[in-house]
Amino acid sequence: MGRATASVLPAERPAWTAYLELLKPITWFPPMWAFVCGVVSSGQSLPDRWPFALAGILLAGPLVCGASQIVNDWFDRHVDAINEPGRPVPSGRVPGRNALYFAIVWSALSLAVGALLGLWVFVATVVGVALAWAYSAPPFRLKQNGWYGNGAVGLCYESLPWFTAAAAVIGGLPPGPIIALALLYGLGAHGIMTLNDFKAIDGDTQLGVRTLPVQLGAERAARVACIVMLLPQLAVIGLLVAWQLPVAAAVVGGLVVAQSALMWRFLAAPIERATWYSALGVTLYVLGMMASAVGVRSVVAA
Repeated sequence: MGRATASVLPAERPAWTAYLELLKPITWFPPMWAFVCGVVSSGQSLPDRWPFALAGILLAGPLVCGASQIVNDWFDRHVDAINEPGRPVPSGRVPGRNALYFAIVWSALSLAVGALLGLWVFVATVVGVALAWAYSAPPFRLKQNGWYGNGAVGLCYESLPWFTAAAAVIGGLPPGPIIALALLYGLGAHGIMTLNDFKAIDGDTQLGVRTLPVQLGAERAARVACIVMLLPQLAVIGLLVAWQLPVAAAVVGGLVVAQSALMWRFLAAPIERATWYSALGVTLYVLGMMASAVGVRSVVAA
């Protein structure tokens, strides 16, 4: 089937687009946004550091996040054959073991770029790449359980890029307030990842993938997702108040209130409205990240 598909598709879609599709550019936004938040929170002037910032954005998005997507598609090819058979690997558009080789090469390239940006950036890159493989690949397959699988993704998508950005721009270990914000928003992203699991409940149930909607049922999983998103943001508000940043605390607080209002509607029909809430509620969440990053600049600079 792979050869027959390859003989038809080139006229309609060049072969390289299947490999670009494996990288899933649409998924690069969360880590790239977190990276920008890290740059902003560092309080550093960028004219002398912009090459590091640009390289870091590429590292967070196309490289590390891209590598995680390739790894996931390769090791999820049997699941995708049920849920999304048109994807590059199950459809045969990326034949044989090419996706696995692509994942290995892309991961190695990510590590090489991370090494060029300094010790702490390299350490964060190693952790990110390791979690990307552990999430999808045996024997760990963290994604088999939504509790720790979603935690790994939240760390990779939010905490590590934020930390990496600050480390790259500062040129060393970021200060405590930056690390605290990065960790809290990474924890909250656990709930965001749970929202993504509602769309594949049937296929995950058939294949024994224990996402939170599978384990807890849709209604309980929705409540957990909302709580997990809210609590770290409340902690952020508390820290901003403690750091004497009332404006930033008020902005994040207002965004949390708006999210809470949307959550009530989501909880009334979680399966039908998970995608709707992801579009609106998550937008408010990431705006809060930037508000926190802007606010903490003065604390870091002092």
